[in-house]
Amino acid sequence: MSDIQTNNKRIAKNTILLYFRTIFIMIITLYTSRVILNQLGVENYGIYNVVGGVVAMFAVISSALSSAISRFITFELGRGNLSKLRVIFSTSVNIQLVISLIVLVLGEIIGVWFLNYKMMIPEERLVAANCVLQCSLITFCIGLISVPYSALIIAHERMSAFAYISILEAMMKLAICYLLVVSPWDKLISYALFMLFVSLAVRFTYGMYCSRHFEESHYLFVYDKRLFREMISFAGWTFFTNIAWVFNTQGINLLVNVFFGVTLNAARGIASQVEGAVMQFVNNFTTAINPQITKCYAAGEKDQMFNLICRGSKFSILLLLFFAIPIELETEYLLTVWLKTVPDHAVIFTRLAIIGVVVNVIGNTGYTACMATGNIKRYVLWITSVGFLVFPLTWIAYTLGFPVEIAYILYILVYILIDIVRLFIMRGLLNFPISYFVKRVIIPVVLTSIVGVFLPLLVYLSFEPSIFRFLTIICVSVISIGFASCFIGLTKHEREITVGKIIAKIKR
Repeated sequence: MSDIQTNNKRIAKNTILLYFRTIFIMIITLYTSRVILNQLGVENYGIYNVVGGVVAMFAVISSALSSAISRFITFELGRGNLSKLRVIFSTSVNIQLVISLIVLVLGEIIGVWFLNYKMMIPEERLVAANCVLQCSLITFCIGLISVPYSALIIAHERMSAFAYISILEAMMKLAICYLLVVSPWDKLISYALFMLFVSLAVRFTYGMYCSRHFEESHYLFVYDKRLFREMISFAGWTFFTNIAWVFNTQGINLLVNVFFGVTLNAARGIASQVEGAVMQFVNNFTTAINPQITKCYAAGEKDQMFNLICRGSKFSILLLLFFAIPIELETEYLLTVWLKTVPDHAVIFTRLAIIGVVVNVIGNTGYTACMATGNIKRYVLWITSVGFLVFPLTWIAYTLGFPVEIAYILYILVYILIDIVRLFIMRGLLNFPISYFVKRVIIPVVLTSIVGVFLPLLVYLSFEPSIFRFLTIICVSVISIGFASCFIGLTKHEREITVGKIIAKIKR
């Protein structure tokens, strides 16, 4: 069996494992979100969402370093340099410890000030909100220290372990629902403390698994000045890209709080839950394929890398359509059944958020390819400059009296522009042909979407809201998008491979 066939088989196996994990986690997440919303109430849920957003503002540092760590670990695995891999791991742990202390200090100074003097929190809930902030800061720092361990698991493509640990985390969050119901103390404070305990348990589980299976995960106190500077430089440039993302998500949360109050923060929290659940299905495929993209670049296999970029982007969107179209059409019914009490604007927020996911997914594999080069200065400057437009444009729009949902519309428009800019950067950085991407990805995806949505939309317009219409739309969507993907979205070669694998699975 050739290396390409072996890699494709590994990607398929890892994707299937991650899909089982995601379906299980999504069911638990949807249930726990409903229980937590009912137990906390709309006001407390909104407070937790927006206060957690203050801490997530510091996630820009974490995300930048996570990208650097994942890239360096995966790159060295692709080159087969295991001795340097241990130095990279130990250096990454040192960096994360230092950054954790910095984030903790900044959170105590800036976060506490902003929470108590700038945010719209009811006075009687300030003590609880401050407790949430402290727990969120500690949880965030624990997550930072866990990054090198999870990066090792993904780089080694041990997706079964990654899936099992995620399932363990979901089960603990399910247990939180029961504890929250029986807790005699303040529900919001109890929830923050329970989530802190979960993060500690996950951190130790990652550490135990890596120490048993990966020799390079045994920490060694080292200071490689050149490597340290190289990783910090890479993370520094990635930092600017992540600034735009944090301001466009958590920053918008704060703007919504200042202009509209905590009730609409609760609606954004619900939309984010649905958006995150849908995004997980797509991330399963990109998580499985991204290490292969980086390893192909490290090995100098550019043609294979280009193929993976296009295939990863196209398959991600086609998979996303199976979930996006039914949710878009039946958002109101879905939220009503799920939550019973649906916060104002949650329906429109969710619909716009799903469209935002589709736009964002297009460039995921392209981002990975650019990061693999290590030469990311030009990429960061352009993407950050364009991406940062969402926050100031939303601020201006709210000041001028535009409705709250304008933030999502601006996000969609700006990220379409980012997708276009990214293609031109890839052409200069990787000699990647834009026409190749348009032909292999954009045209098939657009045509598949138009054809695939026709029958589900017809069902939506023909029946009144009910469980019958909801289930019919799901079934029709699967059939319609499946046929459209097979005969329009896939090439002849891709169709033969996909159909062959499906038939083989059925026979087994």
